Amino acid sequence: MIQRVVDQARKSKQLDEVVVATDDTRIEHHVKAFGGNAIMTSDQHPSGTDRCREVLHHFEKVDVVVNIQGDEPLIPPEQIDTLVQCFQSQDTQIATLVKPIRSEEILRDVNKPKVLLNQKQEAIYFSRTPLPHLKDVPQGEWLKHHAYWQHIGIYAYRSQALKTITQLAPSSFEEAESLEQLRWIQSGFKVRVATTEHTSFPVDTPQDLQRVVDYLNQAKPEHGH
Repeated sequence: MIQRVVDQARKSKQLDEVVVATDDTRIEHHVKAFGGNAIMTSDQHPSGTDRCREVLHHFEKVDVVVNIQGDEPLIPPEQIDTLVQCFQSQDTQIATLVKPIRSEEILRDVNKPKVLLNQKQEAIYFSRTPLPHLKDVPQGEWLKHHAYWQHIGIYAYRSQALKTITQLAPSSFEEAESLEQLRWIQSGFKVRVATTEHTSFPVDTPQDLQRVVDYLNQAKPEHGH
C-alpha cells in the first residue's frame, strides 16, 4: 500500500521530495527496503497535519508541504500537481481539493465530507451533511438544483501556516463534525480549493481494499495483448 502511494507521488511534476512520515518501525523498514525515504515521528500526533509539522524540522527552506494520505494507493499524480499549483498565488496559505458530487449516495454519505465554497474558490465550511439545505426541494432532487462538492482529503500548506495551525486548540466546529480543517477556518485561515475530476480510492475498510484490487484487475491488459 505505502509503496504504491510513494510510486504515485514520485510521478508528480511538482514535488521535489517524497517522504513517508511514520511512527511504526515496520513501515520505516519497508519504505527503506524499496528505496524510499522514511522519517520516524512521535506516536502521539492526533492528525497527519501534526505529523507533517514534525517532519518539517528535518528540512530547511521548504516553502510548501503536501500531506498525502498513506491509504491512497491510486492517487493520481495530476491531483498532486493541481493542488500544488494553488500556491502560484502568494496569498494561498492552505489548499485542498474538491470533486463535483453527481450521486445521491455520495451526497448522503456522512463519511464523505462536503464543502461549501465562496466565489473566490475558498472553503467556507466543511460538513458531513449536504450544504446548503434546499428548503423547498425534495431531497432526491437536490443535485438537479444546486452544485455540491465532495472534499478530497489531500492538503498542502505553506511552512509558516503549517507551524501556526498545529498550535491551534481544537475548535467547536471541529469537535462537532470531527473534521480537523474546521479548526483552521474557525481560526480565520483561508483554505484555497482546486477542482479535480479524478476518482479517489482511499482504503479504510476491507471492502475498500477489494474495490482497489478489482479496479487494478480491470485496468490490466488481457494476457497476450
